[in-house]
Amino acid sequence: PPRAASAAGVTAARDRSRSLCVERLGLATLLHPAAIPVRELNRRRASSALSSSNDLISRRGVFSRRHYGSVELLPQLDASGQDPGGRRFRIENGDSLGEKEEIFGSPCTPVLENPEFQTRWYFKYFLGKLHQNYVGSDVDKFPFFLSVVLTDANHQCVPQYRAILWRKTGAQKILLPHTPHKPMTVKQILSNFPAMDKLEKGPKEIFSPEIQKDLLLLEEQEGSVNFKFGVLYTKPSQLTDDEMLSNENGSEEFNQFISLLGNRVRLKGWDKYRGGLDVKGDMTGEYSVYTIYEGHEIMFHVSTMLPYSKDNRQQVERKRHIGNDIVNIVYVDGGATQMSQFNPAFIKSQFTHVFALVAYDSTDNSYKLVVYSEESVPLFGPSLPCPPVFKVPQEFREFLIVKMINGEKATFNTPTFAKKRERTLDMLIKDLYSDYMSDSSKVAMLNRRAFSDVLPDPPRSSRRKEEARQVEFVRIGQALKLDTIVKGDAPTSLATTGLFKRAPWEPQCFYPDFGHDIVCGDSWADSRLVISTDNSGVFVIEGK
Repeated sequence: PPRAASAAGVTAARDRSRSLCVERLGLATLLHPAAIPVRELNRRRASSALSSSNDLISRRGVFSRRHYGSVELLPQLDASGQDPGGRRFRIENGDSLGEKEEIFGSPCTPVLENPEFQTRWYFKYFLGKLHQNYVGSDVDKFPFFLSVVLTDANHQCVPQYRAILWRKTGAQKILLPHTPHKPMTVKQILSNFPAMDKLEKGPKEIFSPEIQKDLLLLEEQEGSVNFKFGVLYTKPSQLTDDEMLSNENGSEEFNQFISLLGNRVRLKGWDKYRGGLDVKGDMTGEYSVYTIYEGHEIMFHVSTMLPYSKDNRQQVERKRHIGNDIVNIVYVDGGATQMSQFNPAFIKSQFTHVFALVAYDSTDNSYKLVVYSEESVPLFGPSLPCPPVFKVPQEFREFLIVKMINGEKATFNTPTFAKKRERTLDMLIKDLYSDYMSDSSKVAMLNRRAFSDVLPDPPRSSRRKEEARQVEFVRIGQALKLDTIVKGDAPTSLATTGLFKRAPWEPQCFYPDFGHDIVCGDSWADSRLVISTDNSGVFVIEGK
């Protein structure tokens, strides 16, 4: 996105490649690039390369065990000593086999896996741009939708096709080269997908602009952009979730940990992501904890902030929220020595698949982390350090949040969630197919061209009418995209970068007074701005 500067000051758009939460800079110091040590720049490049290598190696078969430490399955016995049957967990505790540091170096930087701004193709590349959408059925008579757009390859002025095939098993995506003066046909596009090269009947093109809203809904089934995580407070010797949920208040150290996770917010009147909590009548407590990480809104279901009942031993109101969270944080009071008593089998929820066990050590102000995952959940990063102890609170916060987000995403690939997602997609696609193929008002919007007709050809109608249709199609798509951003549901949302929503086009002041004529600028890391001037060279503005 373009950067702008005005008489009021230098402004810059937020860097999407990093955290979207940009702190307001105070009095800044001007540094010339020559003043930045070359060793520091080389260290950053090496660190970046190492973290990428670590992430790659960690997924490779035999190395996974060593990289992730102990991933042994735990013997699962419930509080009565009986085998609960069905659920087994693995533990990740940072243990190494003795060679981890020599082979892998230090633990990798926390990186979100499969970031939505890369995986949500339809929102990023299709929505709000002129593209083609088709509907048809495959050789097994299952309905499908196809979306095709001609885009620029990595902003290199090289055109290429992007295609998405929507089926009940999920969205399949491909990139295909574009040859000038020889556009591809729909049949050629489909032949690049498995089992789609022998269709008896070709798909029909959908001209209705409303299809964009329907396809955006299909893409949202890949998983939530925003997240809700449970936070359980447990005292020493407490084993079951009933005991943990019965703690009316937490300790001072627990409250300190909660304040590290996010901001304490008033629920009544809350207009941002609420994570299923009541925001009208204080039915789920008066306050909660909320934060934003890399554009993802996160609401924490904190056990001590949810309604407490002296008469309800099981604390149903608390369990109703925390027990339905895929990821739970379990804060163990009393230090790391109390962590060994935890057993995920004592938690009755069948929905929670990942437990992040946290303990605080007041002697050196550090946090220890151990992660339990249901055995069907694929391994996910970042890998725990060895030992899994964090002495910088903000580094621990970032690591923990990334670990939880990646854990929830990984859980969606388990058989249980995959089947649920397939059932939902099957129902939605069948309904859309029936809607577009049977509704008389939409049948007229289907193109009847031959199956082999090329994609870029306009339909056989008047040029003026077709141009008007295209303008309306793009207008509706852009309005839908903007509305999604403002609501905070977009994978590339700029509207949820702080506690107070701003219009996505609103600039942000990085430096109030700059005494040079600016040619261009760009953000650098979290708190720097690179500025090129007309006659004075290049500067780096660094916040204190």
